[in-house]
Amino acid sequence: MKGGKLIVFSAPSGSGKTTIVRHLLKQDHLNLAFSVSATSRQPRGAEKEGEDYYFISTEEFKKHIKNNDFLEWEEVYRDNFYGTLQSEVNRLWAMGKNVIFDIDVVGGLRIKKKYPEKTLAVFVEPPSVEELKIRLKKRKTEDDQKINMRIAKASIEMATAPQFDHVIVNDNLDDALKQAETLVLKHISSNTDPETVKEDSEE
Repeated sequence: MKGGKLIVFSAPSGSGKTTIVRHLLKQDHLNLAFSVSATSRQPRGAEKEGEDYYFISTEEFKKHIKNNDFLEWEEVYRDNFYGTLQSEVNRLWAMGKNVIFDIDVVGGLRIKKKYPEKTLAVFVEPPSVEELKIRLKKRKTEDDQKINMRIAKASIEMATAPQFDHVIVNDNLDDALKQAETLVLKHISSNTDPETVKEDSEE
């Protein structure tokens, strides 16, 4: 199957990647569709099946792993799995869409490795770790211990940034949105390798 392009956005929690992805999905000229991940955890709050995640049992998730059904997957905690089903990407490709992912750095790099020519991998970076901590505290959704855990993880994730095709430093949201839109448009309009997109965007 030829399929459309793949666009991966990865970042530490609090960097703003979800805001950027939501903005891009509203740009009709980009012809994007969101890849819904599968997870073995239970739904939280108002999360909806097939919209936020595909909620499947741990046993079912492990069967999919055994059958090589995942484009990428990860066991975040014991028996707590997240992954991207190849069938989800194929479904969106069959609709004639380019597929966009809001995904952790490990999953993002795995997709890039599997489809190097089709994938534009973008890393969204906060201006600094200190700024990231301020943003996470402003959310008021987690205690200090959880925030500190996220900060520790963010430092590790930020070390992977050079492995991505492009890094957007999100110190000004409007600028970050424009950069993201330009990068995606170049990628979906071109048959060139994403490295060329990277070079063009930095001229």
